[in-house]
Amino acid sequence: MNINPVGPLSPLDVTKIQPSVKGQNSAQQIGQTFQDALDSLGQSQNGSDDLLQKLAAGEDVDIHQVTIAAEETDVNFRIAMAIRDRLVDSYREVMRMAV
Repeated sequence: MNINPVGPLSPLDVTKIQPSVKGQNSAQQIGQTFQDALDSLGQSQNGSDDLLQKLAAGEDVDIHQVTIAAEETDVNFRIAMAIRDRLVDSYREVMRMAV
């Protein structure tokens, strides 16, 4: 029985966020980071859905890979929701500031 090594659980690696590029403001960077997280979530969801459909159709799919893909999608979703919550909290804090 072959055991495949476990790769990174999430394609979104927060440590790889690039420092600001001259001419690009922080709002654009935040928007791009969130867009990257959503793209990662979409790719993860599509891969997980494909594996689940193959499993449901009775094709030869490793149940462990299906479970790992489903958990990876769950982690990516939780990351995206955490980023969204932080953005909303930050927006509310800015709106509360006195000018």
